[in-house]
Amino acid sequence: MAEIIQKDGTWVFDGDTLRLTPGRDKNVSLLRRELGELLVPLAALAGISFEQGKKSGRLRLRLRDGADPLLHATGGRLTEPHDPYQLTVESDRYGVAEYVVDEVRNALLLDQVPSGPVDAYLLPGPSVPLSVSAGDGVASFDGERVRLEWKWQAEDAKSAAGTRTLPLADIVAVEWQPTVGLENGHLRFTVRGAPTKAPPKYDPNAVELWGFKRDPLMALVAAAVQARLPHPAAPAAPAAPKGARPAEDAPAPAPAAAEDDHDALLRRLRELGELHRSGVLTDEEFALAKQAVLKRM
Repeated sequence: MAEIIQKDGTWVFDGDTLRLTPGRDKNVSLLRRELGELLVPLAALAGISFEQGKKSGRLRLRLRDGADPLLHATGGRLTEPHDPYQLTVESDRYGVAEYVVDEVRNALLLDQVPSGPVDAYLLPGPSVPLSVSAGDGVASFDGERVRLEWKWQAEDAKSAAGTRTLPLADIVAVEWQPTVGLENGHLRFTVRGAPTKAPPKYDPNAVELWGFKRDPLMALVAAAVQARLPHPAAPAAPAAPKGARPAEDAPAPAPAAAEDDHDALLRRLRELGELHRSGVLTDEEFALAKQAVLKRM
């Protein structure tokens, strides 16, 4: 086991999982504290590096594209204080940091973990329910629907429309954008059948962010929703050809194809079991995911 304990946080690697725990130092961002402990399976890692400086260094994790709903929803726009995959290392712990890097890299080599993108999330995202107040609104998510309530600072166009409730089934995309310079940030939901080009200030499906302390917490809502949307790299179901018979009249699939699909579902069950045992999935998340797979079988 490799472990490094710093004011910024603690990283522990047991050969299969990297446990990232935020520190209690006043410089640790609110987002990292609210996100809490992360369990990153080895299969989600693309690499790890350590950069030395005169007074302090920095450990950095690189995750495989598509492995983490938080990184996908934020589009790589989390700045240094809020990025949970960075750890500030004091100069007297450089040797420990290098040891952690060597252990993780050796495990990646031994397990032959590919560094390419994945087509399913390997981290579960923030737990729900959660609610965040920032900018001109309050965004809440219970796992099934998003609720947007407006503050008195919101534009009349939003206030007049009242509280918005967006079922998860109607959401096709979610995006979090931080405030940069004079450009305000936002948390925006793209709703099926209701495209809009309105700025977040007037968009009833977006919370406008003004660059205050709690703004980054909206990334948690974005990640929790993203984790429950179809993975963007998941293989799409083939479209039915023109003139094809309805599903009830279609011939039964070939036995070999059915066996292949059955084997894939069994592999998925084993993967879910491993994620559950390693603590990546909660009991409730594991039960729901397992039930979905069993239904397909």
